[in-house]
Amino acid sequence: MSSEKAEPTKAELDILTILWKNGPSTVRFVHDQLNTFKEVNYTTTLKQMQLMAEKGMLSRDERSMKHVYEAVEEEQKTKGLLLDRFVDHLYGGSASNLVMQLLDNKKASKAELDEIRAVLDQLEKGNS
Repeated sequence: MSSEKAEPTKAELDILTILWKNGPSTVRFVHDQLNTFKEVNYTTTLKQMQLMAEKGMLSRDERSMKHVYEAVEEEQKTKGLLLDRFVDHLYGGSASNLVMQLLDNKKASKAELDEIRAVLDQLEKGNS
């Protein structure tokens, strides 16, 4: 997802998430996974994935009767770009404002807080 490419829509992110989690998959598999959390027609899933392939978000392996689709961009790269845009637009580029809001909204477990402390400690070591 280079900066020239459009940001994925919610429907596209749903499909990308399934492909990142499961690897290359058929339209039928993706459709069945989508229907575990929202109702979607098979033809809608097929058309969406075809459009995503045209946009360069997915690649399509046409060597067999069942076309297999794969996400083109890595999950972390796409999530990183989306997160950067989110933080820039909603939090003025401030990671601390985002973290404070998140910790205010969601109850973090002791294990999660320990993990956050470890990341902060690591960042401090890198800055000293």
